[in-house]
Amino acid sequence: MSTSPLFTPLQAGGLALRSRIAMAPLTRNRAPGALANARMATYYRQRANPETGAGLIITEATAISHQGQGYADVPGIWSAEQVQAWRAVTEAVHAEGGRIVMQLWHVGRVSHTSLQPGGGAPVAPSAIAAKTKTVLLVDGQAQFVETSMPRALALDELPGIVQDYRRAAANAIAAGFDGVEVHAANGYLIDQFLRRGSNQRSDAYGGSVENRARFLNEVMQAVAAEIGGARTGIRLSPVTPANDASDDQPQPLFEHVVRALAPLGLAYVHVIEGSTGGPREHQQGPTPFDYTALRQAYRQAGGQGAWMVNNGYDLPMAQQALADGADLVAFGRPFIANPDLGARLRQGGPFNSLDRATLYGGGDAGYLDYPALG
Repeated sequence: MSTSPLFTPLQAGGLALRSRIAMAPLTRNRAPGALANARMATYYRQRANPETGAGLIITEATAISHQGQGYADVPGIWSAEQVQAWRAVTEAVHAEGGRIVMQLWHVGRVSHTSLQPGGGAPVAPSAIAAKTKTVLLVDGQAQFVETSMPRALALDELPGIVQDYRRAAANAIAAGFDGVEVHAANGYLIDQFLRRGSNQRSDAYGGSVENRARFLNEVMQAVAAEIGGARTGIRLSPVTPANDASDDQPQPLFEHVVRALAPLGLAYVHVIEGSTGGPREHQQGPTPFDYTALRQAYRQAGGQGAWMVNNGYDLPMAQQALADGADLVAFGRPFIANPDLGARLRQGGPFNSLDRATLYGGGDAGYLDYPALG
């Protein structure tokens, strides 16, 4: 099994990876005060050895600003204190020979007034509430609550948010990360601009596909200019309904998106296939989404970045995906319960069971205490 392409090296832009196994971003709500901590450093270290764990770790989603926060006790990367706190994590991963990138996040409308600066309304492309819930912590226990009504962003606010992404990318590199992944998926701010269901603007950022993709393009150009395209990735989710994301014509939308990304020289494009954490066959619009056509659109436009696939993969599926043209396979929840997932995939198991009760918030239980192979 160790001869499988899944366990072979890959150069993804500026990222020299020792396997094709990626650890997907996984929100765990264990960063009080929006600060990384020693517990998190241990968690990522447990998964960092590229022979037994991940060839590439993508961090939990990390807010680019206070406004970008949407869940309790998630980390941030907008202050000097946060940069310093993250250094313990990157040093722990690099000590194991691993590679780690930070996922940059602005939740947009998927937030609650209690998490926003001054108790203000969350921001969004349009003043349309997300029919979804967020996580607050009450007496240390995760509580799922309805998101708050957002306000529409004014045109003159958008350049400032683009600069927040640029600054966050610079901060991530200063904290020792090997690169960043811009979170443009799962119904968060960038995705909200892309989709008709959440974007009803009538200015240069709404209406046509080109206009709805404008904010994403500005963010990606700013980040790539700041730290280099070779250290920049992006996450997309063309048909997920996560966080009330919807669009009736996702195929032309996302083919346009990847063609626009091609000239940036990205490290990778990370695509969630189907419904995030749910059915792979989920679709929006009249026909099933064609992921092969999406990859071909990117390649035909000159995109050289690695193509990462995600959603419910096991070993046979991962091997087939690589044979079909993918370069990396991201595994999410299996990495929570199996810190040495790479070693377990090599030998075909066994796999620890996931304790869903400990996913969000709490202490070491369900976070640091999953056993590795003896």
